[in-house]
Parts: sequence; structure tokens; C-alpha cells
Amino acid sequence: MVRLFHNPRCSKSRQALQILEDKNETIEIVKYLDKPPTEQELKQVIELLGIDPIELVRKNEAVWKENYKNKNLTNEELIKAMVTNPKLIERPIAIKGTQAVIGRPPEKVLNLL
Repeated sequence: MVRLFHNPRCSKSRQALQILEDKNETIEIVKYLDKPPTEQELKQVIELLGIDPIELVRKNEAVWKENYKNKNLTNEELIKAMVTNPKLIERPIAIKGTQAVIGRPPEKVLNLL
């Protein structure tokens, strides 16, 4: 089963979902904007991705530019910012077992299969 952190309004997210459906994968859709991950869940996702929290931040979002840009934030502060403002979380994120990828481009989700 693939867990997909999904935003239905995002074309890349929709494309990643379609790729997984076309491969007949069982998918658990996580609408993270409706139900944001906890700090602990987000830490686990970041660990699976093997990246620093700043690499998961969507830096073109208005909320980032208005509230966080040019501030020297710790990893904990970045995670709190993403949990508080889930729009800041890069998408889509696909997780299967102990592997995870950011689906940019969407075809990257194929790396999990």
C-alpha cells in the first residue's frame, strides 16, 4: 500500500495519484490540508524522505514569504510551521514501507513500486 499526501487541487498531486492508480496500487489518500500531520508524523515523513525539513517547505507560498522567509528557523520551528500551515508542505509525498519520495515530477512515485 502507498500512502499519498495529496492535495486534490494540485495538478502534480493528481498526476501522481493517477500514476499509482494506473499501476493498480492500493492507495491510502491523506488529505493533509484537511487533517494536517502531527509534528511526530511529519518528522517520520522527513526521516523517510532523507531530507532536512527546509527541503520540504514550499517557499513560494504567501504564508512562507509573509511569516518565515529570511528567518533563521531551527528544524523544530520549521516542522511546527508546516504543521500549523500545512500549505507549506511540498506535495505530493508518496510513502511505501520504509521509502518515501516527493512526487516532483509525479513520475518519481514509480521509484517506490
